[in-house]
Amino acid sequence: MTTRQSKIQAQLGRAAVQIFAANDRINQMVIEHLNPAAWRAKPPGKVRTIAAIFTHMHNVRSKWVRLTAPHLKVSRQLNRAHCTPKQARAGLAESATCCGKMLAEALGGSGGRVEKFLRDGWARPWPVGPEMLCYMIAHEAHHRGQVCMLAHQLGFPLPIKVTSGIWNWEKLWKECGSPGGPGCDS
Repeated sequence: MTTRQSKIQAQLGRAAVQIFAANDRINQMVIEHLNPAAWRAKPPGKVRTIAAIFTHMHNVRSKWVRLTAPHLKVSRQLNRAHCTPKQARAGLAESATCCGKMLAEALGGSGGRVEKFLRDGWARPWPVGPEMLCYMIAHEAHHRGQVCMLAHQLGFPLPIKVTSGIWNWEKLWKECGSPGGPGCDS
């Protein structure tokens, strides 16, 4: 690999970690500003509660790390029936850190031990690449959309500062320790 390719690979790894940190910051904002009554409110039909959606997101992250980077410490699973918003926020923060380490090894070009992305035991492994990060972000964005919709349908809409704040990536990146914002190698 040329020096230029190595530099691009290192930038990709750093960007992936920053992107996933911003993604987790959005999850944290949603939980932080969610009306506590919405957390366990039972939606009509066979739909997960908001508590169950966030515990699922954490537990899936833990599975990704366990299957893809077994040498990393895996976050403890959360119980959807008993998990509090505080526990979910702590669990998501921990699993985001684990995912960041996995992404850095996979995409950073430093010869890390992560060579394949395993989404699930039944799924065919993927070579590591940007697709891995895109899949992880898409999974979480899908569930965040469910949470926002459910909160609204249950009569507990999120404040406008949250629903508009999830699109302010310059601010999100700064909150996650990247003062230069998206596209800046800081």
